[in-house]
Amino acid sequence: MNALQNGYTDLPPGRLAAVVTYLEMREWDMLPGLSLPEARPSEFSLRRVENPELEWYRSLFRTVGENWLWSSRLRKDDEALLAIIQHPAVDVHALSHEGRDMGILELDRRQFPEIELAFFGVAPELIGRGAGKFMMRRAIEIARSWKPARFWLHTCTLDHPKAIGFYRKAGFTPYRRAVEILDDPRVAGFLPRTAASQVPII
Repeated sequence: MNALQNGYTDLPPGRLAAVVTYLEMREWDMLPGLSLPEARPSEFSLRRVENPELEWYRSLFRTVGENWLWSSRLRKDDEALLAIIQHPAVDVHALSHEGRDMGILELDRRQFPEIELAFFGVAPELIGRGAGKFMMRRAIEIARSWKPARFWLHTCTLDHPKAIGFYRKAGFTPYRRAVEILDDPRVAGFLPRTAASQVPII
């Protein structure tokens, strides 16, 4: 492992840096996430989307992730993206609210007995209304039904500032940290330049 020096490292224009935190869940008894309070039954619903269509998936991905600069799936061509989202071991779920798809839950079982919570988020207008708690409870129940050895995810400093606290309350434990350097997706043209105004474009 290369030694890392303390201090600041300049980034060229058009590049971003994020601190990534990895979290995992290995114990399934008495999980906090299973006792998260339920939202009103009629307010939210979650459904598995079989063989997601590209246009639908990309639209929902942008709706949920644009403010957090999600772009990894937007950078993939049609063939590469379909190979992931229509893989039999990748489960794409949509959170619906008032007849609209406004949240995404994606579970990746391709490395089973590990399951990755690959994508998890709700549209900005649902943040703070119980949608995330509702969807996390379902995520844990679905993952638990497969009896995995480990359920894991990663989040970063470009995400909602309360993301790590939310995942820890649900029962995940931080175990690793990394720094990710990436092209700013707004400069690269994958997201509008108005996205994520909290992160200035340089």
